[in-house]
Amino acid sequence: MNIQKCILLGLFVVGLSMSLTAAAQSAETYEAGHGALQVFDEAGMAATPQWVKVWLGLMLTTFFAGLFFVWKQPLARWAVGGFLCSFLLTGFIFEALALPYLSGAIAIGHQIFWSPALVLLLLRRPFLEANQGQLFRIWSALMTFVIAFSFVFDVRDAFIYIRHFAG
Repeated sequence: MNIQKCILLGLFVVGLSMSLTAAAQSAETYEAGHGALQVFDEAGMAATPQWVKVWLGLMLTTFFAGLFFVWKQPLARWAVGGFLCSFLLTGFIFEALALPYLSGAIAIGHQIFWSPALVLLLLRRPFLEANQGQLFRIWSALMTFVIAFSFVFDVRDAFIYIRHFAG
């Protein structure tokens, strides 16, 4: 599946899940925070524990470090592209549907847009290839860990979000 199909499929899934919950969400009030059913805005970031803020910093640094490799490494393009799609398209969908910025829905966007990079990183394992540059090997190992570790929380938050609005 090429990147355009992945993006369109991601938009469809996120858009469908958001539109099905629009009526329910508009009737509820959410508190700020980083939990699955909390609004992750400035107040949500302020209410977030310090270790989560450190994790977010490491995660963002790792994704942005991929910019050093995008010209020569397709895997870096998948990771950086997935991050940008998640950030830009999920926000666009929230704004277009006038939905609150809940962490569980953000987790769904992460899973949709970051999964192609994680699958490729796990299948190709560039961090184990001696013919790759050392910096790229370190970055790809760190990127694999960052996405996989994030998914531990994202899967849980997405499940809570979906279960909440599904019934």
